[in-house]
Amino acid sequence: MRYQTIANTSFRAADYRAILGDGYRSLPYSLRLLAENAARHSENVAAARDVLSRNGDAVPFRPARLLLHDMLGIPALIDIMAMRNLLEEQGGDPLTVDMSLPVDLVIDHSMSINHWADKFALQKNMDREFEVNRERFAFLKACETRFPRLRVIPPGGGICHQVNLEYLGQTVLPSLEDPTLLIPDSCLGTDSHTPMINALGIMGWGVGGLEAEAVLFGETTPVNVPRVIGLEVTGAPSDEIMATDIALVIAERLRALGVVDTFVELFGSGYCNLSVADRATIANMAPEYGSTMVFCPVDERTIGYLKDTGRNEAAERSEAFCKSQDLWVDGVDKGIVYDEVVELNLSQIGRSVSGPARPEQRIDLSDATEKLKLKGETTRRVPVEGAAHDIGDGDVIIAAITSCTNTANPRNMVTAGLMARNAVAKGLQVPAHVKTSLAPGSRVVAAYLEQSGLQTSLDALGFEVAAFSCSTCNGMSGPLDPAHEAAIKENDVKGIAVLSGNRNFAGRIHPLASRNMIASPPLVVAYALMGTILKDITSEPLGTDQEGRPVMLTDLWPNAEEVTEIVKTFVTPDEFSKNYAAINDVNTHWNDMEADAGTYEWVPSSYVSFPPFVRTIRKEAAKAAPLKGLRPLVILGDSVTTDHISPSGIITPESEAGQYLQKLGVEPRDFNSFGTRRGCSDIVVRSTYANYRLRNEMTPGKEGSWTRIEPEGEVTSVYKAIETYLDRDQKLVVIGGKEYGCGSSRDTAAKAPWLAGVRAVIAESFERIHRSNLVNMGIAPLCFPKGVTRNTLRLDGSETFDIDLDEDLTGAMLTVHRKGGSYDMTQLDLRLYNDGERATFAAGGLLPRAFRKFLAGAA
Repeated sequence: MRYQTIANTSFRAADYRAILGDGYRSLPYSLRLLAENAARHSENVAAARDVLSRNGDAVPFRPARLLLHDMLGIPALIDIMAMRNLLEEQGGDPLTVDMSLPVDLVIDHSMSINHWADKFALQKNMDREFEVNRERFAFLKACETRFPRLRVIPPGGGICHQVNLEYLGQTVLPSLEDPTLLIPDSCLGTDSHTPMINALGIMGWGVGGLEAEAVLFGETTPVNVPRVIGLEVTGAPSDEIMATDIALVIAERLRALGVVDTFVELFGSGYCNLSVADRATIANMAPEYGSTMVFCPVDERTIGYLKDTGRNEAAERSEAFCKSQDLWVDGVDKGIVYDEVVELNLSQIGRSVSGPARPEQRIDLSDATEKLKLKGETTRRVPVEGAAHDIGDGDVIIAAITSCTNTANPRNMVTAGLMARNAVAKGLQVPAHVKTSLAPGSRVVAAYLEQSGLQTSLDALGFEVAAFSCSTCNGMSGPLDPAHEAAIKENDVKGIAVLSGNRNFAGRIHPLASRNMIASPPLVVAYALMGTILKDITSEPLGTDQEGRPVMLTDLWPNAEEVTEIVKTFVTPDEFSKNYAAINDVNTHWNDMEADAGTYEWVPSSYVSFPPFVRTIRKEAAKAAPLKGLRPLVILGDSVTTDHISPSGIITPESEAGQYLQKLGVEPRDFNSFGTRRGCSDIVVRSTYANYRLRNEMTPGKEGSWTRIEPEGEVTSVYKAIETYLDRDQKLVVIGGKEYGCGSSRDTAAKAPWLAGVRAVIAESFERIHRSNLVNMGIAPLCFPKGVTRNTLRLDGSETFDIDLDEDLTGAMLTVHRKGGSYDMTQLDLRLYNDGERATFAAGGLLPRAFRKFLAGAA
């Protein structure tokens, strides 16, 4: 490997260009970084040249650091801690199971909005969060004491992606092994929205927890050199357009195009018109587009943002490095060749929302009422017991300014604050049936809203700060007012949730929300004021002022100059520096909790338990059992999300998980959520396909966690079927449609089916991260050939399936046995993308393969 000195510095850099020759000039910036990384992490230079050839070959990739959050980080850490115990039991050295690179875990997925519209809401929610999550947090503190390279940012510090953008990300940083060597910052994370960091010119994307574990164990992760879609940005947005509006347009276009497993890279004459905060809003939603990441190359805006957020040293070295390595954007480089170009004219974008259940379901704001209205929906109203108001179909029941996607953007937040100020000045109020909350992604947001005086107006409308966490966007919206919940349930009221998040999947936000709408923060305020989606927010009044005159949306929308002045005055480098210098001291509960560094003791817990998929690992790999006579657990349609497979939201008392917790003596108020209990396998298996909005084609006409036990034909809950099949030692298969496993990058969406006995999933196509998680759990991800689907095969769930895998693990033959004795045979594509994945699958998954390496002393 050749190195070169970076001019005017004491640093050097790996000279990836010497390997590639002049051909590198045609590479998009994202592939230049991939080539640089491959050159440093391969034994020869061939891997870097594979990037240049762009033939889809697998190249090694190793990030500079890992980012975890508690909901997905805890299951990964449980696996690692359990591996240590098992290794010790079987005569190995437990300390060989360690972290080979820096890891930041941000506790941001545990907060539920139990208190809102209350000046003490934040403290009450933080107290409650610690009360119900103490076992989880104690485990994390125990991990921090045992793994020197693990840093835990306590609850209340912010959302991992916003903290990553504002604090952790460096763009360029010294190598861990050689401080004189500068390397591009890169980050893999156990959350699919990790690409938010792409806004800083940092390579990063979401991975499953199991893939993250492989990286923790010191491995590189194989990356098939992707197609790169160039997103050509031209023009400039009008003053009323938020970054949210831009991101929703991109979601609509790229989903329609199909960009799964691709890199998307921004370029064009309008690229400079996007601030880093705007780029972050766009990049954050990469999983909603389906792409691996949305890369934003380094330019003057990048360096300015690093300085504006108090990272001057990182800014200086990043500028020097990127300019010396041809990783700097200054205008439009016409020599770069993209596999496909999509045009985005910012000047043609209007205000919009998305819904009712997918981020790419973009709707022009003026069409929102027509598109989001349910068929036959009227202005039906029902009384609320004990209240002077009523509630009805189409009412906004939740209005949440939440999620790093939009709260990391000061223009979004200041515009929302000014909307609130203008509304209060005109005497407008939020109707009583709307649950309002504000959950910024970092404490910096709260500081500039407070210092500018805008928080006072937000408070007056019920948008008091209730959390510094993902909250509503993550399905942790918390309860509604009990009287509202009762009225909604008893009368089947079809209400709607409006949030400034990135996901609005059915059943995710709240079980009682029939629809979910993504909107920019100022539009969340506007819909909260209107209180319904049955009125056109662009042409009908949001309310009346003190004189009885109608107040329109345009009357409240602030002018751009005022927004700019407030951002310039109150969003300062000192505020970022001060906030993050105190990040470890934001939660007294966390600081008061003690942890020792001895052998970890596994005590009975409904939060943290020793996982069966570690306990059952054998010293020697057993021959894989043939996939014969599989029964279908569920047959599903298109766009099945990981929320359908393993939900993260509220546990209800009537659910299988709720009934199990009650048997343990846990009161419903302490159930917490599916997501926070992912460290307990007994809850995980009961969460399998437990979404309240699941539609299983084996039980047509029923919504929820239902299936049929075969051959009896008994309709029952999915978990009851799992129990029955486990007792029979009956292995299972799942059938799906297009985009199976889209959504959050949760490894429990593969662990839950494994615990249920699922050993294969057959679909028309898979989302990238979920397919990887299936491979790493030893579950076969199989695709129907073109033209063949569950419908063309006329599957109804009464069949049994034989799957004969090819010896080289590249394909499989499916035999469908029908009740009458007939059968059909179909060739399937086994979606293992490279030799590394085939080796992992053959070993029974990542954990067995890694364990045997540690036991052999080869790690």
